[in-house]
Amino acid sequence: MGQLRHFILVLLFPVALSLDFIKSGASRNVLLEKSRIQPAADVQHNVKKRSTDQGGDTCKALQGYDSKLSSNTHSYVFNDLSGSVSLAWIGDGTGVLLALTTFQVPLFMLKFGQSRLYRSEDYGKTFDDVTSLINNTFISTYFGIAIGPEQSGKVILAGDLYGNSGYRIFLSKDFGKSFTHSDLPFSPQMQIMYNPQNSNVLVAVSTKNDLWISENFGETWRNIHDTVCVVKWGRDNTLFFSTNRNGSCYDRGALTLRKTVDNGLTFKTIAEKIYSFGIGGRFLFASVMMGTGVMRMIHVSVDQGEEWNMAQLPPVGHEQFYSILAANDDVVFMHVDEPGDTGFGTIYVSDDRGMVYSKSLEHHLYTATGGDNDFTNVTSLRGVFMTSVLSEDGSVQTVVSFDQGGEWVPLKKPENSKCDSTAKDKDACSLHIHASYSISMKVNVPVLPLSEPNAVGLIIAHGSVGDAISVLTPDVYVSDDGGYTWLRALEGPHHYAILDSGGLLVAVEHKPNMPISQVKFSTDEGQCWHVYNFTKEPLYFTGLASEPGARSMNVSIWGYREDLFTQYWVSVTIDFRELLTRDCGDEDYVPWLAHSNDISDPNDGCMLGYKEHFLRLKKDSVCWNGRDYIISKQPTPCPCTLDDFLCDFGYYRKENSSECVEQAELRGHDLEICIHGKKEHLQTSGYRKIPGDKCEGGKEPQRKVIDVRSKCVSNLLEPELQKQDETKHSHSAPVIVTVVAILLISCIAGVLFVKKYICGGRFLVHRYSVLQHNAEANGIEGMDEALDTDVAGHAKIGFHDDSDEDLLE
Repeated sequence: MGQLRHFILVLLFPVALSLDFIKSGASRNVLLEKSRIQPAADVQHNVKKRSTDQGGDTCKALQGYDSKLSSNTHSYVFNDLSGSVSLAWIGDGTGVLLALTTFQVPLFMLKFGQSRLYRSEDYGKTFDDVTSLINNTFISTYFGIAIGPEQSGKVILAGDLYGNSGYRIFLSKDFGKSFTHSDLPFSPQMQIMYNPQNSNVLVAVSTKNDLWISENFGETWRNIHDTVCVVKWGRDNTLFFSTNRNGSCYDRGALTLRKTVDNGLTFKTIAEKIYSFGIGGRFLFASVMMGTGVMRMIHVSVDQGEEWNMAQLPPVGHEQFYSILAANDDVVFMHVDEPGDTGFGTIYVSDDRGMVYSKSLEHHLYTATGGDNDFTNVTSLRGVFMTSVLSEDGSVQTVVSFDQGGEWVPLKKPENSKCDSTAKDKDACSLHIHASYSISMKVNVPVLPLSEPNAVGLIIAHGSVGDAISVLTPDVYVSDDGGYTWLRALEGPHHYAILDSGGLLVAVEHKPNMPISQVKFSTDEGQCWHVYNFTKEPLYFTGLASEPGARSMNVSIWGYREDLFTQYWVSVTIDFRELLTRDCGDEDYVPWLAHSNDISDPNDGCMLGYKEHFLRLKKDSVCWNGRDYIISKQPTPCPCTLDDFLCDFGYYRKENSSECVEQAELRGHDLEICIHGKKEHLQTSGYRKIPGDKCEGGKEPQRKVIDVRSKCVSNLLEPELQKQDETKHSHSAPVIVTVVAILLISCIAGVLFVKKYICGGRFLVHRYSVLQHNAEANGIEGMDEALDTDVAGHAKIGFHDDSDEDLLE
């Protein structure tokens, strides 16, 4: 009795949200010692907080909400003894939610357990026990639920047949109303993956590392390749995977990258001697061993691996890594680790080809042992990113970029807060945000920073105010202008959610050892909070669940109650729709210019080459945006300035300056890059336009590339090897001595070229990262780990600090 239940949150994008609430007897201890960071240069944020433009008291805008919420609060009790529950949303706006409860106990060398499946069609207000649809089969907790893309309505449940030493999958095409079953001819070691373009096509890797595919939604399967290490879907129905002709996935640096565009009927080898690979936006990356196999470099392709170019980044080696922090079709943020166990590295930002990289941020915090970093893409406002830096004394500080990595500055101190007791200099305080690193260090931070694309400018995060991140109990801070200004919104740690496109915020206080009965909500973006007692019988809180996309008006509070002999799950769903009784009209919105202090100034608000005018909901308007709410924005191009340019390769910006100056160690070197197998000379005044920047006219520094008519090595394969090869079971050719010799010579030449022309011999080895979907889906220890930005995301698996890991996000 008295066990605490904690929850694990897993996002299954694009249309699924999975929450795992798990019993745990261990409480979380704060292990991180107090840390400090020297205050950065004083940078003035002149953007006024949007809320200051609003008059009146928004707390008075909402009255008599208790009775409305009381009649729209729904409780459901799960009468089973399961130790965990996983939630999965099916479709967007359907209201369909699956809850899988799991009870499992080990017995000698075996594990026994049971699962129960519940289904809701009203956002979790009521559930039906549909366990009979899966014949009472035990469903895997870790990769047992796979939700189909978009509005396909497809669901796959992977079941473990204990007595028959096999696996059975249950398949639904009608949002979980009915299921058919099929026995797998293999044991999966990863979650079954949907083809994003065709949800009837599925792939999986077996525990024997065989690659299997189904073209009829799991009814039949065929083995299309053996010794497959990492697999992921690309664009245009292209399936990429790494393999090893020697039969081992642990021989890093000797892997082959292959692809198939016809579901395994034919294959094409597109790269050799790879260490890892990944996909980010339209870019395909491969980390490739060079020369004797000590060093490795990143190669990039924008045509599905038909042609490769070397990324102009420092080469890396043992005990270092690269990690793709974020990527879209325009730009890539790449972390390059420093030599030794420093815990930090440098962020580089790419050009629109993913090839040439500029130094963006030094001393970027990134732990080697756990792969934890605080890099956060603020999705609610274009061009905004937050992360943490590590100073020379080991202290941690949060910095933000409003121009897609061009410049990083500290966060402004909230006006309604004061420096905490750990601050040495009370005049140099700034806001520091707790993210993945704090959670990994067991600081009392229950959730990550939150922003949503359809909640313009809104960010919710835990933080502390001082000269460094503090291990004191954090508070919740809210920004309504994309991070320029902040408000201390709630005292102490909370779980939170964004509803109705930002028109409604919901929070529950984080009290792991105490039952709770209250929920807090705000209709004015966190300025005023109301308290609602949602139950007369307090419950031990384990998680807050709402439909992905921040458009719903329903939120579910999950937890458990206990009596003398039993514990049981409880879900309380609150429908806020009746609270916001009227639809928002034109009079409820006001104009707002992003990145601006004065909306009337014609030169104010330019960011990445253009302004964006939005219509934002008034803070004192208590109304419903609605599920069909569309963001109203009007882009206006701006004349070019130096702020629209990154420093070109070999150049850097001095602190608090827009001017790019040449790196001393590269002064006098010819800057030559290798593109499409030809050496090209780079003539630059030190600037290149930020990818995605849309400025017109104004100041445009000259930059051009000249073909010097000289061959260079950039492709991973000789042209004659880049052809369609064998059908399903043929293994095109054992290693040919001539080919190996050519590859070795090419690799050595590549290293010499990079050292001489690109790196000036100054760069030490680093460690690269693989896109997360691959390794996590496969569940192979020691394989590539990465975050797939195109396909469904998965929770991160173990990280190995005794070998190189390349994290291509």
